Amino acid sequence: MTRETDAFSAYHPMINFTFFFGAFVCGMFFMHPVFLVCSVVFAALYYLSIRGRRGWRYLFGMVPLFVFLSIINPLFNTYGAHVLFTYFHGRPYTVEALGYGMTIAAMVVTIFLWFASYNAVMTSDKFMYLFGRFVPSVSLIFTMVLRLIPSYHKKTEQIRGARRGIGMAADTGTTQEKVRQGMTILSAMMSWALEGGIVMADSMKSRGYGCSKKRTNYALYRFAARDKVMLGVMAALLAVIAWCGMRGGAAAAYTPVFFMAGNFHTVIGVTAYALFLAIPAVINFTEDIIWHILRSKI
Repeated sequence: MTRETDAFSAYHPMINFTFFFGAFVCGMFFMHPVFLVCSVVFAALYYLSIRGRRGWRYLFGMVPLFVFLSIINPLFNTYGAHVLFTYFHGRPYTVEALGYGMTIAAMVVTIFLWFASYNAVMTSDKFMYLFGRFVPSVSLIFTMVLRLIPSYHKKTEQIRGARRGIGMAADTGTTQEKVRQGMTILSAMMSWALEGGIVMADSMKSRGYGCSKKRTNYALYRFAARDKVMLGVMAALLAVIAWCGMRGGAAAAYTPVFFMAGNFHTVIGVTAYALFLAIPAVINFTEDIIWHILRSKI
């Protein structure tokens, strides 16, 4: 038996958003191998701390994506001094291009993992609480976009289940029948999405969303003392990471010649980066340990 809550999501929405913003930005710009390893490891740890054993399936699904993006880059990028082999009448497949492809693949996997955790932590009411008063229209559109994938997946499964019950599933029959049934499901999904968008727009307009001078929020969050401490710690770590990055501690190049910074600023930057990314996973694992200790005393 395990605890089914995410302790980090219990912090103020500003704390959650600040962390994910820092994780996204750093994950997209840092190409240093050590920084990338930290990104992938801590993103996977946090995702597992949220999903538990169910998260392993998603992580294993990232492996083929990583391999595909890694090996395909040298097919288009031929820069590099060390040639592994040649193809297509002497076109080189280089080590440097492969390393660059692995870097891009690691960045993509990291963003996917952080985004999956973001969807579980930053709910629509949290995002609206933070930005609804400043940019109500943009906040509403962004919230609707973020919920498209999970809601579409759920609705698709409902339609597939209903059609499977009447013997018209999209995974049985000949190829032509599968395509026809799949197009029927896609047509139903498009109609449902368009109708839902119109209903949502009319509903929000009738309620005066974005037009009224003052609006209330679904949930009220209190910026407690622990949130102030956590925000200060995160701001300090981000400042150290930015300073080390500007001093060249995260510099790396892969083509045409491989280069990786390794100096004092690299050590400090990696340490601060690891501490920053470890915050939510450490909070969750600490809560799990405390929960198990208290449960053992019952």
